Amino acid sequence: MSKPYTIGITGGSGSGKTFFLQGLSSMFQPADICLISQDNYYKPRNLQPVDENGIQNFDLPVSIDREAFLIDLLKIKAGQHVTKKEYTFNNPNAQPKILEFKAAPIIIVEGLFVQFFEEIEKELDLRIFIEAKDHVKLGRRIKRDQVERGYDLDDVLYRYQYHVMPIYESRIEPLKHHADLVIPNNSNFSRALDVLTTFLKAKVSG
Repeated sequence: MSKPYTIGITGGSGSGKTFFLQGLSSMFQPADICLISQDNYYKPRNLQPVDENGIQNFDLPVSIDREAFLIDLLKIKAGQHVTKKEYTFNNPNAQPKILEFKAAPIIIVEGLFVQFFEEIEKELDLRIFIEAKDHVKLGRRIKRDQVERGYDLDDVLYRYQYHVMPIYESRIEPLKHHADLVIPNNSNFSRALDVLTTFLKAKVSG
């Protein structure tokens, strides 16, 4: 197959990256697009760093197994299929799935650090930054972490104040100025999605 077109999508926690990707993926046939998310490359929970209060911090670059992330991305770009166990953050109500990543004309790499990790960033053909206002991101984070990851509200608020926002302000937000596209997502992103879909379909058909 010809060289796939690789897109990196980043933004703060709760900016709506996953929702945007769901909308984008729905515009294509499954064989045309492969999504690989950083969320499935966290190191085991017992290897996560802890803060001064003994709370594990999943929002640092060292929380990610960046070597495995890069290896799988390169395999997919080379036309290989990759399988990986879903990372569930030890949520007892979540049954891990076996994820399969199939080579495709369009590869989307998503996560907080896909543009921060230099070895991943250099594999990208297009860099997209999704942004949203802080109060919007917090509301989304509360909903996600309570439902999907089993955290109580106090835990979510603590992590947002002491883990999420410091890393966003120091490591993630500056990436916006190096992105090829910045997409605001405070309410909806339908027009941006239409433009990107048209562009990518031209890439696939070309």
